[in-house]
Amino acid sequence: MRDVHIEVENLSKMYRSPEREPGLSAALRSLVRRTYRDVEAVRGISFTVQAGEVVGFIGPNGAGKTTTLKMLSGLLHPTSGQARVLGFTPWERKPGYLRRISMVLGNKSQLLWDIPPLDTFRVLGEIYGIADADYRATLDALVTLLELAPLLNMPVRTLSLGERMKCELVAGLLHRPDVLFLDEPTLGLDVSMQGRLRRFLAEYNRRQRVTMILTSHYMADVVALCPRVILIHHGALLYDGELQGLATRLAPFKLIRVALRNGQQDQERELPPGAELVAREHGQLTLRVDRKAAPEITAQLLSTLPVADLAVEDPPIEAVIDQIYQGGEV
Repeated sequence: MRDVHIEVENLSKMYRSPEREPGLSAALRSLVRRTYRDVEAVRGISFTVQAGEVVGFIGPNGAGKTTTLKMLSGLLHPTSGQARVLGFTPWERKPGYLRRISMVLGNKSQLLWDIPPLDTFRVLGEIYGIADADYRATLDALVTLLELAPLLNMPVRTLSLGERMKCELVAGLLHRPDVLFLDEPTLGLDVSMQGRLRRFLAEYNRRQRVTMILTSHYMADVVALCPRVILIHHGALLYDGELQGLATRLAPFKLIRVALRNGQQDQERELPPGAELVAREHGQLTLRVDRKAAPEITAQLLSTLPVADLAVEDPPIEAVIDQIYQGGEV
């Protein structure tokens, strides 16, 4: 059995947020008597992550994803609950813990604005006590993969958002962490670099057995990297399990796309029982069928329609996730 790298038990975080009515009189009253509202960002979530797992931590904006990652990385203290990462309590911020984790935030920078990235990398190498040979080998590999060589000596302020994000990843991986928290890691990257980054993270996980928790609004990131997902909504855990299992549970149907020979379209009367027509365009029919009945209906379609091509698909995972967001439950 693999080791458990992350243990979370009933973790909660409550913020006390000031509020007031608009207008000058309300502003003056707030100077002497301020009112507050309690905001429960995370509500009693529990889960474990095994060594070497890559877990997608997903949910809509404001669900509590980043707050949870900040608690696990030690940046925030929880209101209640417990967490252990690599045997450490994260918010104690012990040096032994900080040397074994890394957190990359897509909307925050650890690079100094007016100096080249290479200078920041050198500083980080000294902070983490990385041996010169290890530093050079790791840096060269990351620079080659992310095509950073032309950017290393340019001031950070002159780089685009996508270029800065690449440099942030290098900064987060220089010390070869055992646990990596990734919050929107592909933010600002073009489609080609997103794919390259996903392949790199998958290979990095395979070689180093690094444990990763990934948040992203790009479902392609989650689908490509995360066999398991943890879904939270309004701070509460709604689902913890296989990504494909989530689709099966919430969408117990399959889509059958049928291309007809010669662009024939008037075929609804010939559809087998249980096949619901959901779209028809340019001689292609899109049918929704019960997952268990898909093989039988597929065989009937092939025998009764002038089929030029046929594909059986699961519904898009984005549609499944959106269904959860709208309903607020699994």
